[in-house]
Amino acid sequence: MMGKLFGTDGIRGVANSYPVTAEMALAVGRALATLFKKETDAPVIVIGQDTRLSGDMLASALAAGICSAGGDALQYGVIPTPAVAYHIQAIKAHAGVVISASHNPYFDNGIKVFGPDGFKLSDAAEHELETAVLENSSLAPGTENTGRVRICSEGVQAYADFLIRTLPAGFTLAGMKIVIDCANGATFQAAPRVFEQLGAEVNALFISPDGRNINDACGSQHPEALAEAVLKTGADIGLAFDGDGDRLIAVDETGKVLTGDQILAVCATALSKKGLLKENKVVTTVMSNLGFKAAMKAYGIAHYTAQVGDRYVLEMMRETGATLGGEDSGHMIFLNHHTTGDGLLAGLRLLEVMAMKNKPLSELSRVMTVFPQVLINVDVREKPPIETVPEIQQAIEAAAAALGDKGRVLVRYSGTQPMCRVMVEGPTQAITRQYCEIIAETVRRAIGIS
Repeated sequence: MMGKLFGTDGIRGVANSYPVTAEMALAVGRALATLFKKETDAPVIVIGQDTRLSGDMLASALAAGICSAGGDALQYGVIPTPAVAYHIQAIKAHAGVVISASHNPYFDNGIKVFGPDGFKLSDAAEHELETAVLENSSLAPGTENTGRVRICSEGVQAYADFLIRTLPAGFTLAGMKIVIDCANGATFQAAPRVFEQLGAEVNALFISPDGRNINDACGSQHPEALAEAVLKTGADIGLAFDGDGDRLIAVDETGKVLTGDQILAVCATALSKKGLLKENKVVTTVMSNLGFKAAMKAYGIAHYTAQVGDRYVLEMMRETGATLGGEDSGHMIFLNHHTTGDGLLAGLRLLEVMAMKNKPLSELSRVMTVFPQVLINVDVREKPPIETVPEIQQAIEAAAAALGDKGRVLVRYSGTQPMCRVMVEGPTQAITRQYCEIIAETVRRAIGIS
């Protein structure tokens, strides 16, 4: 069950409005340090943030809360989310916190927490933290031994070095022409550095963050400029990251945008053929395209489906023993290399497959045929259970009956925004769009923002 503060990816909302306030960040920092004081007198907690305007405010408040409870706050500044997960393990910290709203616009922000193992907190641990925040946020910390804030300036390079170490010895991108879109976000320093150190010719787009331009018509949600640049420069590949660097969307040399499902399919089939896909298993979510399921079946790869959210993908990966999983949105987890979704790591794995196969991405992506899919996001004023709204349920059932085994319908609320996502797959683009628009309009009339 979703908590009062934590959603599918931490606490998220409009920055400087409840619950994403300086007061809340301070309370989270204090509660987190207090929880880990059960294990040590001076817990060490890593803090990272993306480039959005409110990040400094929230990171500073979080650090103050940690210090007030006797913990030490290690400020890594602007750094990708997966870099925080890496540094927790590298320095044996007790926890880590990322101040980010991922792919959302700049005026949103969020707080997500990682445990000492570099994994996002379990539901049980998150509930314990939430209870501590809600029950004790107004209490004085009651300790004279406050912690300290330490500034860590080498975090980006150490993370880049870690990524390069995941590649085979002597691996090089020399002779490769790559365009990267850093979304004016957390990868704006790390991404160019990694690919340049590997010898690629790099054209880096959207690397001038100003606090407000993160994800603005760029990044994994908006790959149009990237596709144009790939064609214009004759690049071998384009890679787009989201605001906090845990997602990847790719563009092949013809300018075609590949989804997360297609990238996963390329990696899964290549690893499977080489006998490198552990237990020959892969995990995706209910939002994955039907074409992915068909491709996995054709290649004899066991395919498991989790509910939406990278934390649930990861849970199922750990349950089934799979080391590869992800979401169509671009979250990809290579569990034999890292504990969380990592856009840069996924990009390197894709480039490794291209080098291993010695084929262009357009050819490799043919392992999966994408079924026509339409997704419409509807802003909503409330989120009642879908099955309790008769007109919406009737529209869903009618579309599902009409599509039969040639398509499917999925209607769900966003876990991070006041939005209902209507997704339909079908035999043709026209039929798919028709049913998606009918359901979306029904949602709009019933619970949409007028």
